[in-house]
Amino acid sequence: MTASSKFPDRDRTPANASRPTHGGNRNWAAQYANCKPEDILDFSASINPLGPPQSVLTAISTHLDRLTAYPDPSYDRLRAALSDFHNLPADWILPGNGAAELLTWIGRELARLDTVYLVTPAFADYHRSLAAFNAKVVAQPMDLKTPSPQRAIEFPSSPPRKSCGLLLNNPHNPTGTLTPREVLLPYLEQFALVVVDEAFMDFLPLDLQQSLLDLILDFPNLVVLRSLTKFYSLPGLRLGYAIARPDYLRRWQQWRDPWPVNILAEVAAIAALQDRGFQQQTWDWLSPTRTALMEGLQTLPGLTPRPSAANFILVETEVPSSQLQRDLLKSQQVLIRDCLSFPELGDRYFRIAVRLPAENERLLTSLEQILQK
Repeated sequence: MTASSKFPDRDRTPANASRPTHGGNRNWAAQYANCKPEDILDFSASINPLGPPQSVLTAISTHLDRLTAYPDPSYDRLRAALSDFHNLPADWILPGNGAAELLTWIGRELARLDTVYLVTPAFADYHRSLAAFNAKVVAQPMDLKTPSPQRAIEFPSSPPRKSCGLLLNNPHNPTGTLTPREVLLPYLEQFALVVVDEAFMDFLPLDLQQSLLDLILDFPNLVVLRSLTKFYSLPGLRLGYAIARPDYLRRWQQWRDPWPVNILAEVAAIAALQDRGFQQQTWDWLSPTRTALMEGLQTLPGLTPRPSAANFILVETEVPSSQLQRDLLKSQQVLIRDCLSFPELGDRYFRIAVRLPAENERLLTSLEQILQK
């Protein structure tokens, strides 16, 4: 049976031609559900539902007069704020137009090596950035059947790594697996360049984080990538940053446009970094809310949620995820993330963000109604 005969109305929808690769495309979802984008309850994008913080909104509104000037191309104030936040030298930090922009230049850097090992399933922008510069990529699949962080990444016994790069994320997207630091440390001795995307690390309380940031000065072959848009609910402002040795950052700065971060994103980031109360509020919210959502998913027939350390949950499903996505949009205006853009997962999995308790209950009720049919 072909996809079009199995889902006869799917190919007739105008939205099908522009099916999104990333989560968070409410315009696409609204076309399909025949509603307004703001009517979509979006579980497809892993964004903190508590934000943006009021401190950030205030900073934006009070700095609107700065829109008449160009941003500082060196971003001294922002880099100083990040330097204080992480206790790292400012010249080891490079802000960017979201993590995606920095991934482009990291991909160019990795492509200079003989081979890049990419832990899969992988965020689509990893493939994009590496393909853009014709990197030779070797997929390194995670063990999806045994969700043990210690066994998640297992390399062949003796690959030629000294002239190779490694690209991975921690916590891993889309599985939510948190790999302990001690598992990653040997790679710093074995690869010419190790890039660790820690876009979701700040969702863990400080005592549970497994960041490699404190090793950055000791390992010149280590690059850590961070995002401010997910934790502080600012995806529309686009702000991320890379931490790496200064010669890398100077080269990437020469490759890119002169003003990748706009003024409002800069002042928002500075305010966000100082808002310790919002950070604690997020940590207090996430763990019990994620546990309640996991327990609710476990009661539904045909669904197997995976343990997660992040603000999202990957769910194995007996019903094709694209069908669930379609049914939820049509009947409930609820959007989940199918995993068709992850070839290793395909239609057997979907991913959902952890949202507010009442919204999570709406999702669980909607899934139960559809699965019972």
